[in-house]
Amino acid sequence: MAIQRDRPYVQFNFLVDLGTGNTDGPDAGFQECTNIGMEVTVAEYRNGNEKENSVRKITGLNKATDVTMKRGVIGSLSLYHWLNQIRNGDQNALRTVTIQLQNEDHTAVVLTWRLLRARIIKHISGPFNAKGTDVAMEELTISYERLEME
Repeated sequence: MAIQRDRPYVQFNFLVDLGTGNTDGPDAGFQECTNIGMEVTVAEYRNGNEKENSVRKITGLNKATDVTMKRGVIGSLSLYHWLNQIRNGDQNALRTVTIQLQNEDHTAVVLTWRLLRARIIKHISGPFNAKGTDVAMEELTISYERLEME
């Protein structure tokens, strides 16, 4: 349930459930989640004999953006197993991914995004650099069919 207040919530307190029911532990620990969103397209239409010299906008299809999540490499293969199910054509591999924003003291969930019929479409590890001291990162892009918020 969304909780409204005058001051915006900070963005660094979030939980991710990759459709397994687990929001604790390393498999659900992400540093960053970007581009959660949707778009409703419109079709422009005008009859040739209309008096007004402008187009009407007719509601079209709903499109969901792809979400990118990043985390440090932890050696877990659970995301790879999910991706492997998808690329092997398993139609039961679609999941509901849930992202929850918590308040500052982690006592309440203030907003929830549900990504319905989600699937991994891209997985990237690296870049790796032997001269650097950065954390090894992996990036996961998830495509989904419908966004619900609560």
